[in-house]
Amino acid sequence: MANAAVDQDKLNKLFGRVIGDVGGALGLLIARVGDQLGLYRAMADGGAMSSQQLADATGLHERSVREWLAANATAHYVKYDPETETFSMSPEQAVVFASEGHPQCAQGFFQNVVSLFIDEPQVVEAFKTGEGVPWSDRHPCLFCGTERFFRPHYAMSLVKNWIPALDGMQERLENGARVADVGCGHGSSTILLAKSFPNSTFYGFDYHAASIEHARERAKEAGVEANTVFETVTAKDFPGNDYDMVAIFDALHDMGDPVGAATHVRSTLKDDGIFMVVEPFAGDSLEDNMTLLGRVSYAASTMVCTQASLAQEVGLALGAQAGQKRLTEVLNEAGFSQIRRAAETEANIVLEVRV
Repeated sequence: MANAAVDQDKLNKLFGRVIGDVGGALGLLIARVGDQLGLYRAMADGGAMSSQQLADATGLHERSVREWLAANATAHYVKYDPETETFSMSPEQAVVFASEGHPQCAQGFFQNVVSLFIDEPQVVEAFKTGEGVPWSDRHPCLFCGTERFFRPHYAMSLVKNWIPALDGMQERLENGARVADVGCGHGSSTILLAKSFPNSTFYGFDYHAASIEHARERAKEAGVEANTVFETVTAKDFPGNDYDMVAIFDALHDMGDPVGAATHVRSTLKDDGIFMVVEPFAGDSLEDNMTLLGRVSYAASTMVCTQASLAQEVGLALGAQAGQKRLTEVLNEAGFSQIRRAAETEANIVLEVRV
């Protein structure tokens, strides 16, 4: 490489992309600050505001607010009128930065990414040791950001599209079924199902005790305590049998022993039960995933998913871009012979898995 000629045009283009990435990384940080301080919410009605007016509305320091607004204007996160020296948000900007619960509100994503920078020293050390970084050792922003990001997407698709795509499952849930949600985290998917199907009982399992406590609080707030049960337990040890459905949402690839977890799932299902596996959308090879989504997923997987798996027994480390072919191999090894892609979105694939 020392003697290789540098193509200046290619170098300039690459460096330009890197500068864009630096701007994007700093933009996430600026957006996270605005979320925590309520700045976007104060601007969300679309009215024009000076930096002083925004500072007065939020009780913040004007000079800091002014610089924050400039950073947002140059990133095109807010609009700037040079004639009046005021700032505002378009309806689209308000969705992305201030519309909590909208599937295209990015604040949960920002919160998640910021936590990865905080945990970077742990990941660097894990590269040296191969011991991974346990989910339980992560910064709390990762748990909250993950739930905040996934919840609107589940709300948009789970009950309306994914459940009807599973053969006969909607009717079973309406009539009264037993369902286990394994790796439930803060319980968003469990609670969505419990609210939609009050005749069924839903069991949320996760090995992270703090997340289970949060899930119980969320269930109480949502009024579904009567048909939900949350318990701290691993995916290979969760209790019960004769489940009509067991679901794992965006978590199978994080597990150290996904084959062992899936084998345990099989042992808890009714003979005609369904194992619902929701995983990040991915092709079956690196070349299939040379996309913007693939870029984001591989990076997140490097920092979180792969490290979480390596920190557990077996440490299979499927990664967030495993793809259906590799997932099918895992499920076949666990004793499942029927695997069908029942649904998909831009972000997820949904597999209907049967014995």
